[in-house]
Amino acid sequence: MSDLHLPLDRAAGRLAAQIAAGFRGAVRSGRLAAGTRLPSSRDLARDLEVSRGVVVTAYEQLIAEGFLTARRGDGTRVAELARPERPEPPAAPEPAPAASVAKPAYDLRPGHPDVASFPRERWAAALRAVLRTVPHEDLLDYPDPAGAPTLRAELAGYLGRVRAAAVTPGQITIMNGVAHGLSALARLLPAEGHTALALEDPTSDRQLPMLEATGIRLERVRVDAEGLDVAALRRTGARAVLVTPAHQYPTGVVLSPGRRAELIAWAREVDGLVIEDDYDAEFRYDRDPVGCLQGVDPERVVLVGSVSKALAPALRLGWAAAPPRLAARLREHRLNTDLGAPSLEQHALAHYLSGGGYDRHLRTMRRRYRARRDALVEALREHVPEATVHGVSAGIHLYVELPRGTDEAAVVAAAAEAGVAVTGATATWSTGRAAAAPPALVLGYAGLNEARLARAAALLGAAVTLGARG
Repeated sequence: MSDLHLPLDRAAGRLAAQIAAGFRGAVRSGRLAAGTRLPSSRDLARDLEVSRGVVVTAYEQLIAEGFLTARRGDGTRVAELARPERPEPPAAPEPAPAASVAKPAYDLRPGHPDVASFPRERWAAALRAVLRTVPHEDLLDYPDPAGAPTLRAELAGYLGRVRAAAVTPGQITIMNGVAHGLSALARLLPAEGHTALALEDPTSDRQLPMLEATGIRLERVRVDAEGLDVAALRRTGARAVLVTPAHQYPTGVVLSPGRRAELIAWAREVDGLVIEDDYDAEFRYDRDPVGCLQGVDPERVVLVGSVSKALAPALRLGWAAAPPRLAARLREHRLNTDLGAPSLEQHALAHYLSGGGYDRHLRTMRRRYRARRDALVEALREHVPEATVHGVSAGIHLYVELPRGTDEAAVVAAAAEAGVAVTGATATWSTGRAAAAPPALVLGYAGLNEARLARAAALLGAAVTLGARG
């Protein structure tokens, strides 16, 4: 019918479906407004030169879908509820795909392990083993919100052996990395009677927005050469604190024995809680490992860790070892928010731990990272001789104080221009202390080999020279 613009392809068949599709399109485009009266099935059949039964079938389908209505004495009309589709607003420009963003030639940004060293074959073997041996209901049904019992048992043994933790499987909740653990704990603190969470100053600027989003008040506490200043912590009035005692981020300071004792005493006196971020505890080079605080007072300390630095961040496998009451609340939190972590990866990690593969991988990576650290430190001594390097005994990053008067932002920009990505330390300090803190860089060294680290340091030296002139 010419006035309804219902063209038909007779060779294609299914004429009733074509007619129905034509009407839908006309309604959606606004050509047929709500309430418009349509030709009778007999008239439309004659105009389209099809049998009346074809049109009746099309009308019945459209009535069933809600596009048309039919009443005795009123004929067939476009339904009042049938509305034309509004044009969508212009879409926001899509962000450029990660692959199209130019990667720096030398990436010294902290927090990134050497993902190229991920043990793909051994991890694949662990996955194959659990797929072959773990019962269907344990591997593929809804998981325990606290995590797979076999992984929690392996972690309890591992943390006791390697980190001197005092933890049972029942105290462990599997989380999607440390960030997830900290976020969940911060959200549970108000129900435990806490109104504020104290943080080290400086601290990880990546964690700050996440913790601020939980709504709890944050109090910054200065860090000095011995670690967190417990006397300053007392003055905040907070009864919960997040610390990185084994290797403070970003300065690399180790919490001194005296401060460790003070911190535990403070927690007992104020009925407080210490959240211990054990983010790179496995990597020690020039000194014996420092046992975790949780092993000193399991009733006052939550130990949070992950395999992000040891294996790969993308696995999103972490844990929180908490006092029993808080462990139960964490399990309930997982039950009520996401039903727990993926099971297959948990069982694979348990298998990797039980077979000794994880320990062997860590030994390999310690040797590799130590060689890279040595190369970067030596190159910095040559190319940035006036800088002071901190945090060399552990971890996978350095805290490099630049000469006084150097423009930190100018150094970062000049380094980027030369193809070296570095991170300034200013963002890790609170507003009040940032102005007084010496200019510094936080340099990660895990992802580059020794030769490339030496070249990056040479380019960085030139950038520091430019920053000092500015």
